[in-house]
Amino acid sequence: MTHTVLYDPDGRLDAELGLPLDRAPHMRLVRDAIAWSGPERLHPRDYDQIALQLTGHANAVAADLRHCCAALPPWAEPRVLAELLLEEAERRLGQPRLSTARCVQMRARQLRALYDRLDHLTAVSRGPEHASRCGAHAGS
Repeated sequence: MTHTVLYDPDGRLDAELGLPLDRAPHMRLVRDAIAWSGPERLHPRDYDQIALQLTGHANAVAADLRHCCAALPPWAEPRVLAELLLEEAERRLGQPRLSTARCVQMRARQLRALYDRLDHLTAVSRGPEHASRCGAHAGS
């Protein structure tokens, strides 16, 4: 089995490339990061690398979410809610990374929210073309 490693902290890769995102390991990382409590246990460089990985993946999911939004009417509630989340994600993910557990947790929560919204858009999509494109990352 081969894997493609995605390193795109600035979100320059476009969803049109069709890169398959491996959702499961990222969501395990999200779950584990959010569960961290107490004193910081990792080295700052480790937190920085985890934040970098989560940021790159979140930017790729955000690009897919933007693509899904474009297929909906501008006044549709699912699109409006997704665009609000995308604005928040852009603002938060654009902040400098800090080498702390708190920074990693914020990025983990943002990635979880992006996947939740993408799943919601996939569920409400009606056209087969829209559903297949929006579902590209939802079940990965």
